[in-house]
Amino acid sequence: MPNDLFLLTARLLMAGLFIPSGLHTLCDIDGAAAYFAGLGVPFATATGWSVGLFELGAGLLILVGFLTRPASLLLAVFCIAAGFIGHFGQGGTDPALAFMHQQMLMKDIALAGGFLALACASAGKFSIDFRRFAAI
Repeated sequence: MPNDLFLLTARLLMAGLFIPSGLHTLCDIDGAAAYFAGLGVPFATATGWSVGLFELGAGLLILVGFLTRPASLLLAVFCIAAGFIGHFGQGGTDPALAFMHQQMLMKDIALAGGFLALACASAGKFSIDFRRFAAI
């Protein structure tokens, strides 16, 4: 039972990062597109929509514990890609900005590790996945 509470807590904490981020991106597509364009990402507006929808959708899947393993694996890959595209080597000659980007990169790598662990452990008893598989 304690493991299931830890898994629920982990899901809530990780979903609590991606759901608001996805909503914020979708509510400010112009800002997201400007950020992606500044990184040299092609099709910045389409990328903004894709990222916002992915973060929101994947975050909701993690929150309710539905399709947890595939969603966790996709989020792990997303975190690594986003970390390196958005933060690796960013900040230029401004030491504070470079430090912040380095910290954000390490946060994304750590989140990827958490999502890989969640993919291995599954969502636990307090999830739709558990109820789906328990009925089989």
